[in-house]
Amino acid sequence: MPSTSDSRRTRLVCLAGFMGSGKSTIGQLLARQAGHRFIDLDTRIEERSGLSIREFFERQGEARFRELEHETLLLILGEIAEKGQPAVLALGGGTYARPGNQAALREQGAAVVWLDCPVDELFARCATITNRPLFRDEASFRELFLQRLPSYQMAEHRVESTGDPRNVVSQILSLQLFERVSA
Repeated sequence: MPSTSDSRRTRLVCLAGFMGSGKSTIGQLLARQAGHRFIDLDTRIEERSGLSIREFFERQGEARFRELEHETLLLILGEIAEKGQPAVLALGGGTYARPGNQAALREQGAAVVWLDCPVDELFARCATITNRPLFRDEASFRELFLQRLPSYQMAEHRVESTGDPRNVVSQILSLQLFERVSA
């Protein structure tokens, strides 16, 4: 994992991690606590396509979804650059596993925080949720996790996302990632 010793601050903090790691929940709390805008990439994709993520996967497949995901990410990054407003962006579970998306986030100067959570806990969190298109069974869930793990480990920051989401938010805030914005 890259060094976290640099004191670079940014207007954009992105949350990466596997399905069930808490990206949306923690992202909303983090944005509220920091007084920043919250954006959920999956929600934006659903708004653009007019379909739920699951429906999109079923109708157009994963390859087309990944194209739309990348396009939507670039639109969001452009928006953030144009407005200059600090934001917290919850990435999709597979977003950070795509090198083109990692490059776009680096170019934007985003700080990426990996919400690390043990696979057993992730599985328990996701087992009852029916809207996850890549959740088929425990074996494929664990295999996908292992495929994506090296990508998540490339994030510049790692925070354990087990336990109370408010504690996770406190850990992220203690990283002092956001640049100070003058009023």
